[in-house]
Amino acid sequence: MQPDLIIPTGKRKGQNPSVASIYWALAEHAKREAYPEAVAQAHADYAALRTGELPGPRTAMLEPAR
Repeated sequence: MQPDLIIPTGKRKGQNPSVASIYWALAEHAKREAYPEAVAQAHADYAALRTGELPGPRTAMLEPAR
């Protein structure tokens, strides 16, 4: 673990993160890297909600049963 790793913002600003916090951040980063289209869609939905629009329903693409 890097001793100079610090939290840049928030309530614990300037303190060292816990192992659990580091694990959570790495897992979140991996999820964003694995599903970039889901992240982009979530950002678009959030922008639509902020402007008062409601996003339409999505249809899931299901794989055929084997």
